[in-house]
Amino acid sequence: MWFMYVLSWLSLFIQVAFITLAVAAGLYYLAELIEEYTVATSRIIKYMIWFSTAVLIGLYVFERFPTCMIGVGLFTNLVYFGLLQTFPFIMLTSPNFILSCGLVVVNHYLAFQFFAEEYYPFSEFRGVAVLVTRIWGSWPLSHLQPPPSPTDFLHVWGCPVSASWALPLHGSGVGSLVHV
Repeated sequence: MWFMYVLSWLSLFIQVAFITLAVAAGLYYLAELIEEYTVATSRIIKYMIWFSTAVLIGLYVFERFPTCMIGVGLFTNLVYFGLLQTFPFIMLTSPNFILSCGLVVVNHYLAFQFFAEEYYPFSEFRGVAVLVTRIWGSWPLSHLQPPPSPTDFLHVWGCPVSASWALPLHGSGVGSLVHV
């Protein structure tokens, strides 16, 4: 009985190590692509911010999310647009960058507070988390909400992990980790 228990913990550690390596490799490859194609990256980021803004407005109009949370999210997107003016050059000491870092924390805090008080099915929470606050799998702890099932976590983590495995193995040569 104890041997299976030890094997399960060992397999968990191995899986966590491989997931960490996969995410790191995927991020490395994406950093190489961003460095190579800065104009296209800036355009993609701009469209993502516009999409996030539209989702925030939709959440306010159709779902009656709190005004404070939506207002902070919209202001955060406005600050992000300010950061795009000098992209890819970002000064770490600029007020715009420091404000954006602080607003990320405030935005996530407000989202966690809201979802800790209001019950939503995990699939709906995941939609807001991924599209607006970019939580990617975090779950607010609350006695009001049932814990997510393992398949819910697999839905959240499946896409990024699969993409991070596929990207460095794609044979483009730019930043690829598969060198012979």
